[in-house]
Amino acid sequence: MAGVKESPRQKMINMMYLVLTAMLALQISNAILEKFMLLDSSLDQANKAADLSNKRTLDSMNDAVDKSGNKPEYRALYNNAVDVRKKTSELISYMDGLKDILRNEAGGGIDPETNQIKNLAEEEKVANIFVKNKKGYELKQKLDEYVAYLQKHAPNLKFQPLALDAKDDPAMQDADPMTKRKDFAELLFAQTPVPAALAGISQKQSVIRRYEAEVLDYLAQQVGAKEIKFDKLFAVVIPDSRTVVAGQTYKAEIAIGAYSSSISPSISINGSALPVKEGKGVYEVRAGGGTFDNNGQLKRSYTATISYPKPDGTRETVTKEEEYTVLKPSVQIATSSMPALYFKCANRLQTMSPGLGAQYNPSFSGTGAEFIPGGGGKVTVVPTANKVNLEVKNDGILLQTFPFSVKLVPKPTIKVLVNGSPVSTENLRRGFTASQVRNITLVAEADPSFKETNPEDAAFRVAGLKVVLAAGARAKGNVESSSNSVNLAGLASEASPGDRYVITVNAVQRKNFQGNVENVNIGESGIVVLALN
Repeated sequence: MAGVKESPRQKMINMMYLVLTAMLALQISNAILEKFMLLDSSLDQANKAADLSNKRTLDSMNDAVDKSGNKPEYRALYNNAVDVRKKTSELISYMDGLKDILRNEAGGGIDPETNQIKNLAEEEKVANIFVKNKKGYELKQKLDEYVAYLQKHAPNLKFQPLALDAKDDPAMQDADPMTKRKDFAELLFAQTPVPAALAGISQKQSVIRRYEAEVLDYLAQQVGAKEIKFDKLFAVVIPDSRTVVAGQTYKAEIAIGAYSSSISPSISINGSALPVKEGKGVYEVRAGGGTFDNNGQLKRSYTATISYPKPDGTRETVTKEEEYTVLKPSVQIATSSMPALYFKCANRLQTMSPGLGAQYNPSFSGTGAEFIPGGGGKVTVVPTANKVNLEVKNDGILLQTFPFSVKLVPKPTIKVLVNGSPVSTENLRRGFTASQVRNITLVAEADPSFKETNPEDAAFRVAGLKVVLAAGARAKGNVESSSNSVNLAGLASEASPGDRYVITVNAVQRKNFQGNVENVNIGESGIVVLALN
């Protein structure tokens, strides 16, 4: 076979050939012999139809050559096609002569009354003519020469031999050992009645006509007898740029593109094939980073290769170098100035990248802090060192590194409450009566600006205090508490005008946004003196 899709008619002929080959080994009745005559007649009719079809192909080819301006290279191809037709006709005529020999010499001629071959069952004379007298071997030589001739005119096609010995014939692979030893002539003509031999020759003629058709089609394609029609249209818009600044001019070329639904081009980028749909391939690549120039631009290029079949049967390859520009994406912190971060606190930042838009899907890392992503470009930075570097990446590509300074959390202010009421500056100046002070409560208030920016980290509390009742340099008594409040009922009975209460903060704690509690050193600001009068 020549490696093309077989028509239903050819499939039927091949099946009939298999039946013919299988029946040669059987004792065949007259009814079966008549069926072989019917088979031979059907093959003859099919071969005549194939001959007419091939003639039409040749005529169409001649018209195409005329329409092309009778170019010499196309006329030469047409002349080759004419030669193929001539060579095929000569071989068919030779084989028709062999069939006449079968009818007259082996079959005894045609009975004038029945118009049928007289001796349908004759086998010995068939074998004598084609095996003993070498007519079968002569046929094999001509068939082999014909296939070689066709191969020369259609080098891109592959034709299987027409005259195979049994051991080389795929149809005979399951035959018995004796049959497998037969050569072509013995296989087709030994122990073969006249109708079967006729049908065998007709089957070979059928394959010859098919081979002829394939060669004619091959030659016709090269002169445009079978044109590639670009029957599918689509709109093409090629803009100078897809991004413009207000005030600039947007410019684009608008055109109609077309492709042929009957062919499939091969499209590749840098040697890698692309899937092709509706005549087009779509190239997608993630734009990687690299060394950007001073304008934040990076040039990239690729090679597009398109290969498609031409009307002459060859393939045309078109290569195009294309260049595009990768812009360095920017990222911004949503603040007018770079804020300082507070140590071990939740510093919540909002990042954005106008250039990336919906493709902005950042990840955060760096040094000097823990980085907790929050989605939508948000990140919580918890510093663990005095300097922080925040790295913002998008799909693994570093966009920018932001440096931050780190500040310690401001110390809270200690507020004193006497008997539940806040102590004012005036109270501290004037003092309290000795019997007036019964209870002291301390409150640690966060720095207002810190509380505004980091409310989740501004929860302070006094966790211990000591109150000493002093007269001059002598301590008259003291009381301690592990909370922020102390009852002075015991000391108040010993208090006299001129004494003083010295209040010392033993412990202050802060709870951060994660619920963790840490001790806060407030130094000398943790000592308060209340004068008694």
